Amino acid sequence: MAKLYFKFGAMGCSKTAQALITKFNYEERNMKVLLLKPAIDDRDGANVVRSRIGLEKEAVTIGENDDIFERYEKEFSDRDVIIVDECQFLTPEQVDNLSDIVIQKDIPVLCFGLATDFTTHLFPGSKRLFEIAESISEIKSVCTCGAKATVNARLDDDGKIVTEGSQVLLGGNDRYVAMCRRCWLRLRAEQAGGNHA
Repeated sequence: MAKLYFKFGAMGCSKTAQALITKFNYEERNMKVLLLKPAIDDRDGANVVRSRIGLEKEAVTIGENDDIFERYEKEFSDRDVIIVDECQFLTPEQVDNLSDIVIQKDIPVLCFGLATDFTTHLFPGSKRLFEIAESISEIKSVCTCGAKATVNARLDDDGKIVTEGSQVLLGGNDRYVAMCRRCWLRLRAEQAGGNHA
């Protein structure tokens, strides 16, 4: 029986690489994979999913108002599995569309993405995945101190932590760094001129 999977982690934990490796594994078994990504993520080109380690594949982009279930039925009903990169940018309704595909079409859907933004709040798409996914697993990454990284710290042009702004600001290592909450709180306090354990 097919499931809706949510595989999440902080920046730099190889989510995209794992999504592309998963795609390869299904294709090695002669299964047709639909690789999706939200249109808002255009860092590597409109129809490209690229990992930091160099893996790259063409993807179908999903607009903010797209009904994924309808698109699947009209354009991609021959696909055996769906893989979504950067799923945090999906709307809650689109996550429900993916769940409908799982339930009505018995097609597995694997979503890879961030859970929280730079302020440690859930993205709407990720929140919905936590609510309804049948399988949830964390892809771990490490802070520079050696602890598990859980915060996607946003940096300004001077390398200082940013705590205000739009929830979505595309960027990679130039704009974000994964760190543990202790280091994140300590650096924020240091920047503010205070102390924090």
